Amino acid sequence: MLHVAINGKPGAFAEGISILHALRSAGIEVPTLCHDDRLKPYGGCRLCVVQVKGWPRPVTACNTPLEAGMEIETHSPEIENARRTLLALLAHDSRPFAIPHRPEKEFHKVLRLYDIPADRDGGSRNVLPDDSHPYIRVDMSQCIHCYRCVRICNEVQGQFVWQVWNRGDRTVIRPDSGTTLLESGCVSCGACVDTCPTGALEDNSILSFGTPTSWTRTTCPYCGTGCEMFVGLRENRIVSVRPASDAPVSRGHLCVKGRYAFEFVHSPSRVTQPMIRVGQEWKRVSWDEAIQFTAGELRRIVTEHGSDAVGVLGSARATNEENYLAQKFARVVLGTNNVDCCARVCHAPSAAALKTMLGTGAATNSFADIERARTILVCGANSTENHPIVGARIKQAALRGAHLIVIDPRRIELARYADCHLQLRPGTNVPLLNAMACSILQEGLCDEQAMRHRIADGRRFEEFIREWPAERAEKICGVEAGLIRKAARLYAVDKPAMCFHGLGVTEHSQGTEGVMCLVNLALLTGNIGKPGTGVNPLRGQNNVQGAAHMGCDPKSLTGSISLEDGGDIFQRAWDAPIPPRKGLNLMEMMDAARRGTLKALWAIGYDVFLTNPRAHETGKALRSLECVIVQDMFLNETAKEFGTVFLPAASSFEKDGTFMNAERRIQRVRKAIDPLGQSRPDWKILCDIAAAMGSGAQFDFHSPEEIWNEVRSVWKAGAGISYTRLEHGGLQWPCPSEDHPGTDILHADAFSAGERARLRPVDYTSTSEKVSDEFPFVLNSGRTFYQFNAGTMTMRTANASLRPVDCLQISPADAERLSLQDEERVRVRSHYGEAVLPVQIDSGISPGELFATFHSVDVFLNFLTGPRQDPFTGTPEYKVTAVQLEKI
Repeated sequence: MLHVAINGKPGAFAEGISILHALRSAGIEVPTLCHDDRLKPYGGCRLCVVQVKGWPRPVTACNTPLEAGMEIETHSPEIENARRTLLALLAHDSRPFAIPHRPEKEFHKVLRLYDIPADRDGGSRNVLPDDSHPYIRVDMSQCIHCYRCVRICNEVQGQFVWQVWNRGDRTVIRPDSGTTLLESGCVSCGACVDTCPTGALEDNSILSFGTPTSWTRTTCPYCGTGCEMFVGLRENRIVSVRPASDAPVSRGHLCVKGRYAFEFVHSPSRVTQPMIRVGQEWKRVSWDEAIQFTAGELRRIVTEHGSDAVGVLGSARATNEENYLAQKFARVVLGTNNVDCCARVCHAPSAAALKTMLGTGAATNSFADIERARTILVCGANSTENHPIVGARIKQAALRGAHLIVIDPRRIELARYADCHLQLRPGTNVPLLNAMACSILQEGLCDEQAMRHRIADGRRFEEFIREWPAERAEKICGVEAGLIRKAARLYAVDKPAMCFHGLGVTEHSQGTEGVMCLVNLALLTGNIGKPGTGVNPLRGQNNVQGAAHMGCDPKSLTGSISLEDGGDIFQRAWDAPIPPRKGLNLMEMMDAARRGTLKALWAIGYDVFLTNPRAHETGKALRSLECVIVQDMFLNETAKEFGTVFLPAASSFEKDGTFMNAERRIQRVRKAIDPLGQSRPDWKILCDIAAAMGSGAQFDFHSPEEIWNEVRSVWKAGAGISYTRLEHGGLQWPCPSEDHPGTDILHADAFSAGERARLRPVDYTSTSEKVSDEFPFVLNSGRTFYQFNAGTMTMRTANASLRPVDCLQISPADAERLSLQDEERVRVRSHYGEAVLPVQIDSGISPGELFATFHSVDVFLNFLTGPRQDPFTGTPEYKVTAVQLEKI
């Protein structure tokens, strides 16, 4: 501890902090306009100056380290006069209307504190506002040159959009485009707005609807990163979202979706009253009618065709509590294990591979390990687009000197910062990763301690992997052997090394085995069970990890416990038998519907028709059903075409509960506004229908916390995660007791599967989807930055103007050969169907390859995708489709 005196009072403070942080911890406030705890101390505005006894001149508190024995004076007359003079100079350029309109701004608070009026002439600058951006208004006539916008864009987001132009009194801050913000490289994260102390940068939503009158802390409803945020409310309307500065995942940062894409909640297309289809028309009904109708249809089908004639799909957008009830409803009320969720079509291979090899089907490490890693391997994950906060942290790590290896068929943004970009052919992950393992063994780079103490039967794997030299892989995946060896060397030598992977690994016919190959690399090099290491899937939707983990899986109960291992526990807790028959996963449900053996499907927050592959076949399956129950906020494509009854669900902003992010962190979801119209939380709908079907005793819950307490009673690894503890932040399971701190790193001392893990020999099996003279291109599909999954939420926000339609990315060489220009429309045909969409020429695409997103209903890309699946999990092979192009 450092002993100092502040304003004559002695105090003790931790080492390594600045004077400013010592003052704040002592409850002493000094003004500062250039400081933000997310940024490196700057000292530019000089308002935080203090006098240190014996020092020749005042020093800025924000960037001066605290030293033992300091005697600090913070508010002497000389210091206060200096501050007042500085503020008067800054106020000379302030717009006169801004202070009364935005009194909460930091600059305006300090002006009032020191009784400094704004210059009545509005200063010398005459800068027209920039209203080009749908979310952010720019009015640099209010700028005081604190440079916080410049620094936060550089140091947190890593986008380098805001630039300082000219010098001296001619200094201006403009976007990198030199013109408007919309034309710049801005990714609309809003960090500059969040840090701006004057209103020079402001959210349009606040200008339209007013300053929030209250704030509610909750968790983002988009990707699986799990950013925490504060929702600003005014008259039961969301008017602003701000990042939570102390959130361990996002660290005071958000992406465009979390920060701005909340308007879907108030969309005019929101359905807020139950409906039943009568003929070809939807009829609005009361909740009692909808519940009785739904219960009656389910009861009829079970009576006529048996329990296994019904399937239930949980939702990655619903809470843990609601997904727990969905699988409990299937098993207790309906008597079937036909329950699944969208993890089936994304990261089921990750869970299967990690559980098979290590014993736990979830990420091994935390996002905090990004800053601890010396090498980061990103395989099949475009994280700056699809997990922007994680992507920004990886980018910043690379800018600070961490090694970065990117394995991706496209030259994604992170490839710009990578030591090695392995631009492989789609579908060849296994040969490439095998070659990296072979190189590690050939060069003697294995972790000897790990090989001796943590790995079983390593010799068998060594014999297998010798057959995969880099030269063999080069011929298959198109990556130079030398580059493969360089990447392997970096990963094995510059440790700790951390691996992230995404759907570019899992959505293949060898998806599970691709993840197994990544686990092999981590085990061989000892990059497991330690800080800055591990194998970590980047989960797509906000609660896809939780949906599957709560038991929305035909083979597993809550906690990913098998039906055989957990049956007794759950039967006692539920006072009901667990169905003994094998359940169907999502893809098997579609097959059963086409055969006529599945008669009803309940889809909760899941647009099956738009997002499943082989849309023609999915349509046939849904059309064959006698009853399709859609529970959602919007009349999605499944509801429009095939729905029998529509149950309007509340958004995550309108209910309480928990989400589970990609790093196993359980976090609170808190109700910010009342549910719109007659919409209800998913858990309440499930309980009401269960009661109507005679199972009210097992679904007699009055709050999400009651449901969660039942979850804790059957899931030992989550027993210590109470709502009370979650008030103070998220917790990572395993957390078996209420005095347990949670587990940030798995497999530190032993693997969940035992003391030793087994390396997995994985041979390459080429996909049966091949290019030909008729279909010469390989189409890869995935998500894009401004849209999210099926676009159900983002297409109902201003994000639709930033990315209005799906595009087909094509290499410049192929575009020239086919005489194609940007935005020209083409017809894309595969063996299975066709779609029409505009072209986008992209130098990051290799010749012979294409990439498209699937968010737009007008395009409906999944009419193109085919039938191949991962044999372990049934996950579709979205990433490889042979197609032809026809210019329109």
